[in-house]
Amino acid sequence: MEELRSAFSGLSRSNADAVFIIDDATMTHMGDEIIRLGFEARLPIIYADRHFARKGVFLSYAVDFRDLFRRAAVYVDKIFKGAKPEDLPIEQPTKFEMVVNLKTAKALRISIPQSILVRADEVIR
Repeated sequence: MEELRSAFSGLSRSNADAVFIIDDATMTHMGDEIIRLGFEARLPIIYADRHFARKGVFLSYAVDFRDLFRRAAVYVDKIFKGAKPEDLPIEQPTKFEMVVNLKTAKALRISIPQSILVRADEVIR
């Protein structure tokens, strides 16, 4: 935890504009502390998981995991029907989600252009 506090302190001193958190087990486990430290440092946090936008991060932008799981089910179905996995094409994510938390934006005194709000998949008010 001390390393995290030190990192946010350094970001504040360096006049960082924002923090982007990549979603992994460590960051997810420390999510609440990251959000708290971000507020204390007055730094907007962008997280690669929509769940954290609902918990208080400024914005989330990530692949739509529900879409990926649906597409994976199609692959599983093809394999169960006899397709060879090596014959199936490799796919890249094509659908992404953006969630904007206006409550957090207001608390951090960040104004969000209407052009971003209309593109967001969800706006938390």
